[in-house]
Parts: sequence; C-alpha cells; structure tokens
Amino acid sequence: MSTSEVLPPTLSPEPSEPEAPPTAGWRNPVRMPSLPEVFGSIPVPRNATAWRRFLAFFGPGYLVAVGYMDPGNWATDISGGALYNYRLLSVILLANFTAIFLQALAAKLGIVTGRDLAQACRDAYKKPVAIALWLSAEVGIVACDIAEVIGAGIALNLLFHIPLIIGCGLTALDVLLVLALQGKGFRYVEALVMTLIGTMMVIFAVEMVYARPDWSAALSGFLPRPEIVKDPAMLYIALGILGATVMPHNLYLHSSIIQTRRFGHELRELKGAIKAAYTDSTVALTLALFVNAAILVLAAAVFYRSGHHEIGDIQSAYRLLTPLMGVGLATPLFAIALLASGQNSTLTGTMAGQVILEGFTDFQIPSWLRRMISRLLAVIPTLVVVGLYGMSGTGKLLILSQVILSMQLSCAVIPLVQFTGDRLKMGAFVNGWATKATGWLLAAVIFGLNAYLVYTTFFPGRGR
Repeated sequence: MSTSEVLPPTLSPEPSEPEAPPTAGWRNPVRMPSLPEVFGSIPVPRNATAWRRFLAFFGPGYLVAVGYMDPGNWATDISGGALYNYRLLSVILLANFTAIFLQALAAKLGIVTGRDLAQACRDAYKKPVAIALWLSAEVGIVACDIAEVIGAGIALNLLFHIPLIIGCGLTALDVLLVLALQGKGFRYVEALVMTLIGTMMVIFAVEMVYARPDWSAALSGFLPRPEIVKDPAMLYIALGILGATVMPHNLYLHSSIIQTRRFGHELRELKGAIKAAYTDSTVALTLALFVNAAILVLAAAVFYRSGHHEIGDIQSAYRLLTPLMGVGLATPLFAIALLASGQNSTLTGTMAGQVILEGFTDFQIPSWLRRMISRLLAVIPTLVVVGLYGMSGTGKLLILSQVILSMQLSCAVIPLVQFTGDRLKMGAFVNGWATKATGWLLAAVIFGLNAYLVYTTFFPGRGR
C-alpha cells in the first residue's frame, strides 16, 4: 500500500472541504482554530478503507503518550521498584487504563466540537470560572515542564558533563526545533517524537536483557494487592505514580492536535475519525505502558534485589546501574533514554503550553512568541532553583512538580467529562450512561486520591 495517505498534505489526495464544526450548546462560536498554523493540515481521504483512515490518523496518540513516560514518571517508578519490588506494577496498569479512557474523551471532544479543551472551557463557562481554570492550567503546564526540563538537563549532565543549569537552559531551544519542524509539516514533528519513543523502547528492551528480572514475579505484580491501600508508605508511592502518569496537559494537547487532521463533519465521517483516533491513542499508550513498567521492573530487578532500597532519584540510579549489573553499557543507555524522554517531553510540553495560552485567552500574537512565553514560564523557575540549590535541589523540585500536577488534574478532568456528557454540545456523540458513570467515578477517585497525596505531602506525619 502506498504511504501517500500519511505524508504531508502536498503529497496526499485532498478531500473536499469539511463542514463547519457544530456550535450548539456553546456561549461563543469558534473564533480561531486550535494550533492555527497546523490546523487541518493533514487530509483524511474520504470513502477510504478503515486501514487507510487509521494511517491518516496515525501520530497524535504518540505525542500524547510522551507525557506518560516523561522524567516525572522515571522518578516515581524508580522509587517504587527499589522499595517494593514488582508490587506497584498494578498501579501503573490502572493508571494506563485511566489514561486511555480520558484521552479517548479528549480526542472525541476535539473531533466533534472543533474545540480543544481550553477553548471549550473558555466558551462554556463564565469569565471568572474560565480565568480560574486558565490560571490553574498554566500552573499545571509549568509544573509539568519543570520535570521535563530537569530530566533533559540531568541527562545532558550525565552524558556530556554539561553543568546542570546550562543543560536546563538548552532545553529552551526546542522552541526553535518545533517551529522548524512544523514549518515543514506536522508529520515531521510526529516522526521525531515516534523516533525518540522507539529509541526508549529499544534501550529498555536491552536493559531488560541485562537486568534478568524475575518474570514470574513481575507478571504477578500486575495483580492489584490490598496491601497497597493498607500500607500508608506504599500508598503514598502509588499515588505519586498515579499523579505522574495521568497528566492534565495531555488532555488539552490531544483535543488540539487531533484537529491537525482534515476530515468531514458528516455523521459517518465523524464516527470514522473517532474510531481511528481511539485506535491510535490506545496503541500509543500501550507502548507507553511498556516503557513505564520497564523502568519499575529495572529498578526492582537491580536495586530491590541487591538491597539498595534507598534509591529514589535518577542520578543515584544512573551511578549504580553498571556496578550492580556488571554491564558497561547499562548507564550510558539509561542516560540516552532519559535524554530522549526529556527532549520528547519538552517538545510536546511546548505545544501544550501554546494550546492552553491560545485556547483560554485567544491572544492574537505570533506563534513563535506564544511558544517562547510558554517555554520561559517553565525554564526560568527551574533555572532559579538549580542556580540556588544545584543538583541536590532537583529531586525536591521534581516531587513538588508532581504534587502541583496532582492539584491541577481535576480541573481538566471534570470539564472534560462534563462537556462530553452534554448532549447539546456533543449531539449524537454524547457519552452513553456507562461512559458517563465511568467518567464521573474516575473524576471523583482522581480528586480524592490526589487530595490525599497533597495532604500527606504537606502534613506527612498525619497521612503516613
């Protein structure tokens, strides 16, 4: 089969112009499309087979999956494996199922309404509520970017001995990379992201061979255990894994980048687009599950087995891998995977920051300036902390960033579940009763668990 369907639009057959997205149930019409410079830039051939439509939609799920294997996940997965062996793999699995469900809702919102989640909040709520949600989202994106910037900076320091503060500063240059790639076509951004994900997967497959984990014990770790809830210390780590995995910026991002596909708005075409988007994100997030689980399995097989239960940060894990595994390549491969994770995350974080800034404010400023503003909001506080506290401060900053993300998550999940469950806004694509019930249950559980995480972080003596 020809691959022309998945190439930039100049190399693909163009479908006829789609109809305008629905406007019923919204306070305001769509004023500017999400990510306008790439909106509708990848055509979806009409009357195509399901396979060809899937190929046309192949990509956005992988940009979203990046957030589920970013440096924030590394820190919690390493700590969980070193402390509790394979027992927290069930938490990673549960978090992944939650992510698949919520990302499917985000994709459906973007496809059916022609709005990303930020635009939907702006158009559905009164101004004070929308402003509060915007500020919350900006705090969340800064917290998310801080973890990504630190991860990339640590990787550059470990691999090339670049001072941490300079390495973190260099991550700001990804703005130029995103601009250059999007100028060539959004497919090039997706290709870079998928290449870096593939790099991580190959590296961790090699690390698994070196580590020789107990696969029987690892498989049993995917079964939920009552002790996770009964043991306060284990629950705390589990909540950290959940907070680092289900990330709010991905909901904004997915609802936006799915609109880079140019599809019609007839009922049949929308159904096909939703199905293809679901498949794309489910496959991508399953691959993210492999990477997340591999990090914890590696920590369990190397650190827990050798009695190094105190390993709780990326730098310590890096230093001990080769001595404990007896393989010289173990540490450089680990650092290369971390660099791929950090760079991937900063790329998608930059786009998510733009989606949030544009969606909530409708600012009419150049795209390069929008991206620079969103990137500097994350880089500047990171550089301040690194400059004041050095490498020792990065661990605390990573933990703080995950706590802040936990506080913000419900502010994205609740509107998403509300909008996709509103018949006036979604029409024939409104959530069914089972999806509504599942969505609100997840929203309540996420709110409760993350509230507990925040409580035990600020009042550790009472929660643990």
